[in-house]
Amino acid sequence: MSLRDQLADILPNLLPGNPGDAIKGTELIRLSRLQLDGNYSDASLRYHYSIMSCDPASPIAKVEQGQGYYRRSAPIPALSGAQELMALTQGRLEDLSEGNHDVVDAAMMRIRKFRAVVTRYFEVNGRFPFAFRQAFAKESPISNLWKFPELVLVDWETGGSADGEMSLDETMLALKQRLGLAPFRLHAARLRIQPSLQTYREDFFQTLAVSMWSQGGELIYAAPIEDEALADSLRRLSATFGIGVTSLGLTSEDLEELPRPANILNAHPSETEAIMSKLNINRISAPKSRPHLDWNALSSMRNESAEAERLVQWLTRCIDNRSAEAYREE
Repeated sequence: MSLRDQLADILPNLLPGNPGDAIKGTELIRLSRLQLDGNYSDASLRYHYSIMSCDPASPIAKVEQGQGYYRRSAPIPALSGAQELMALTQGRLEDLSEGNHDVVDAAMMRIRKFRAVVTRYFEVNGRFPFAFRQAFAKESPISNLWKFPELVLVDWETGGSADGEMSLDETMLALKQRLGLAPFRLHAARLRIQPSLQTYREDFFQTLAVSMWSQGGELIYAAPIEDEALADSLRRLSATFGIGVTSLGLTSEDLEELPRPANILNAHPSETEAIMSKLNINRISAPKSRPHLDWNALSSMRNESAEAERLVQWLTRCIDNRSAEAYREE
C-alpha cells in the first residue's frame, strides 16, 4: 500500500476535529510512524501532509491562521451549498431533513439570524444594505440564485455620518451629476453559512454572476474559514475576478445563541455592541470596485423584479432629499 493510501486510513483517527486543537506536524509525524508500514523520512511525511491538505477528498486539513493540522469534516449538504437561502421546496434543506421539520426550522433560523447580523454589521459600519427577499420565495425559479444577490450594499461618497442617516453634500452631488457619475458605490453580496472546499466555487461564481451589474461583489460567510487550502483557493479566485471574501467567524453554535432576527435588527446600542463583539472578522480578500454600473443590466433587473425597482426608487429618493437614509420596508 502506498504512503498516501496508508495516511488516508490512519489520519482520521489521529487528527482532532476542532481546528483550535490542531496538532503540530512533528507530533503528527511521531504518531503516524507508530502505525505506518515502512520507514519514511520526516520530509516525505511533511510533503504528503501538505499535498493531501489541498485535496478536498482527503481527511487532513491545515489551519489557515497558525500552525498544525486537523480532521476535515464531511460536507454538510444543506448548509454548505448554494441553495441554503432558498425556500424549503427548492433547496437541499428538504433533502437533509427527511421529514424532520425541527431540523429544517433550526437551520432556517440560523440563516435568518445570520442575515440579520450581516445587515446590522454593515449598518453600524457606515454602509446601507438593501435586502432581496421575494427573489428567493418558494415560487421563484432556481435560476434566481444566479441573478439576484441577497443584499446590495450602498456606500454613499458625498456625505458624513452613518448608522441610519446622513446628509449628502449638495455641491459634490451636483458635480457628480454633471459628470454623469453616481454618488454611491453599489456592491452585490452573496451570503453563505458554511465555507467548504466542495462548494466554494459555486459560492464564488454565483457571487460573481449576481454582481455583474453592480460595481463589485462580496461573498460573506458566517462560519470561520479555517482550512488553509480553502482560503488560498478563494484568494486566487479573488485576485482574478475581484470578488471580496469575508468571514464573520460565527459557528452554528454561535448563531443559535444569538437573539431572534427581529431583536438583532432592532437592538439598542448596548445590545448591538454586545452582538458585534461576538464577531471574529476575517477578510480573506477585499473587493475591487468598478467605476461604473451596468445600467442596461440594472434596467433589465427592474423589468424582472419589483425589488430591484424599489432599490432604484430608494436611491432616487435619497438623492432628491439630499439625505442618505436606511431602507425601510413599507
